[in-house]
Amino acid sequence: MRRRDVLVLGSVLILAAIGLGYSLLKPYTFHGSVLEPLQSAPEIQLTNFDGQAFQLSQQRGKVVLLFFGYTSCPDVCPTTLAEFRKVFAELGPKSAQVRAVFITVDPERDTPDKIAAYVTIFHPDFLGLTGSPADLEAVYKAYGVFREKQESGSAAGYLVSHTATVYVIDKQGNLRLTFPYGLGWEAMFKDIRHLLNE
Repeated sequence: MRRRDVLVLGSVLILAAIGLGYSLLKPYTFHGSVLEPLQSAPEIQLTNFDGQAFQLSQQRGKVVLLFFGYTSCPDVCPTTLAEFRKVFAELGPKSAQVRAVFITVDPERDTPDKIAAYVTIFHPDFLGLTGSPADLEAVYKAYGVFREKQESGSAAGYLVSHTATVYVIDKQGNLRLTFPYGLGWEAMFKDIRHLLNE
């Protein structure tokens, strides 16, 4: 190989190495909305559908996906939980480090048995929480959750208009991100994978 060709090849390799180094050092850009300043997620003390007490502060070391919904929801809730299921499938064994938590906004109809039957259709490890009206109201207020009954005029009864955001809590218990409805499971997966690797 001629000296000129060696120099050209050497220059190309150096530039490639610099580019690789830059891409490795470049900070990750989240797909969800980053919440700043960094703050601890408000505590949640409710009851899982199996009667076990749930405390958010006891989930440290795991990434928590927090979603507020109801079992009679015709669209947003099943779509979101189906996306969680895809994220868990893509994570494989790492999904054991993630908690998917569904909190009812319709406690009048969502009994523990009904919540259990609903969330476990999507994944056996998903949690479904309820509690007393006072305990639930405290959580709704802490997370800024909107919920309002709307008469549907059908035999199915009323609908509940509610916040469709997913709240993402990191392994240190910080409220890091929100996922808007419709973001898509691939974007969720990438963000969650990054938080797991931090």
